[in-house]
Amino acid sequence: MKKILKVLLYILITLILIVFIYWLSERVLSRISAHRENSALPKDITVYIMSNGVHTDLVFPVKNNLMDWTHLFPLSNNKGKDTTYSYMGIGWGDKGFYLNTPEWKDLKASTAFVAATGIGETALHITYHKSVEENELCYKYMIDTVQYQTLIDFVKSSLEYDAENKPIVINTNAQYGDSDAFYEAKGSYSMFYSCNTWTNEALKKANMPAGIWATLDKGILSHYKK
Repeated sequence: MKKILKVLLYILITLILIVFIYWLSERVLSRISAHRENSALPKDITVYIMSNGVHTDLVFPVKNNLMDWTHLFPLSNNKGKDTTYSYMGIGWGDKGFYLNTPEWKDLKASTAFVAATGIGETALHITYHKSVEENELCYKYMIDTVQYQTLIDFVKSSLEYDAENKPIVINTNAQYGDSDAFYEAKGSYSMFYSCNTWTNEALKKANMPAGIWATLDKGILSHYKK
């Protein structure tokens, strides 16, 4: 019996150490700024980095000279009929988590296990906004055309496409409102590559403030707090 208790104690201590090392690594690396190149191009495109307290979205203007997002993500895929939106938010994440966990109280152990281990499918969540306001969870940032094109390309590369080269909309009633929809995405979600890691990777590629590695929203937002 004592041997069994010792083994269980060692397992418990090991798990605690793993969690602590993971938390400490994320805490440190997400606050260290990734390398950025200087650019002399005019920064006249407004984007936002938005969080709901856990998950981050990249928010872009619905339409400008470089991109009309309604062509890629038709408003007809939303529940609502409104077309008067100014911004569009994009987030990446575990498909099962998105569709089966509208609130934290709905989280199932099986959903959490699949999301943590990276064995599930992923999705892009697209949300249209009338307006966006800055607060402690939402920050505005001005970028140039090269940076914006990089973000556009990153989003496009994250999508799965059908035979007609169109993004594959997920037919579901799990939308969070009348102005959002889900699309099939590439990649695997895990405890080492979360929804926020995807956001952080996009920011790094676009030469925007970002951490070396981030899985939580707070590390990303720390680079935008004034």
